[in-house]
Formats: sequence, structure tokens, C-alpha cells
Amino acid sequence: MSKTASFVLGSIVGAAAGVVAGMMLAPRPGAESRAMAADAMNDAWDSAVDTYERGARSVSDRLGDVRPGVDAKTDELRAKVDLARERMDQLRDSLSEAVSSTSAQVSDAVNTVTDRVSNMAGDAAAANESAAQSVHVEVVDNAEKPEE
Repeated sequence: MSKTASFVLGSIVGAAAGVVAGMMLAPRPGAESRAMAADAMNDAWDSAVDTYERGARSVSDRLGDVRPGVDAKTDELRAKVDLARERMDQLRDSLSEAVSSTSAQVSDAVNTVTDRVSNMAGDAAAANESAAQSVHVEVVDNAEKPEE
């Protein structure tokens, strides 16, 4: 027989022996014993209900004491978040204005440089053309001299 089967069989035999011994050695009749057991269970139930109700009242009271502080902190945090949002909006607006202004300045600078480079290129082309007209180049070929 396995250990588990032996344990189960021993538990059943032990429980049966306990029931028989309890019935033989009981000082009162069964109805009276059952009534006493029911009274004890009712007393235990009433005690558990009372303990639960006291605990619930205690928790409710403590929550009532803590709630005003939590509400105050919540309101304070909401105010700080709203203030931070307003500040972020202000910073976003000022950054947008700064970017627009700088973009316009850069565009003006690029246009100014482009105009100057165009003017300088035009002046250089005119100077090269007048210099090219004033230069006279004569090409002499020394390779074909007659021998004497």
C-alpha cells in the first residue's frame, strides 16, 4: 500500500474513532450539545461582525482626517501645473517670435550678400573685358628658322 493511501485510510479511521468517542463520552444529550455549538457559533459570528464594524469605522474616521490634507495638496498641485502650463505657453510664444525675427534677419543678410556678390561678379567681368582688350599678344614661332 502506498504512503498516500495509508495516510488517507488512517485519517478516516481516526475521524471515525473520534466521533464514536465523542458520542460515548459526551456529558449531555446531542440536542443540547448542538444548541451549545450553535450558540458558540452565533457568539463568534457576532464578535466578528462587531470587529469588522469597528475596523470599518476606524478606517472611515482616519480617511476623514486625511482627506482635507489630500484635497489641499491636490489643489496645490493643480495650481502649480496650471502655472507651469501658462509659463510653457509664454515661452513657446517668445521662442516663436525669436525664431521668426531671426529667420527674417538671416533672409535679409542672405539677400544682401547675394546682391554684393552679383555686383562684384559684374564688376570683375567688366574689368576682365577691358583688360583683355588692352592686351596685345604676339605669337612668334621660333621652331621654323631657315638655316644659312
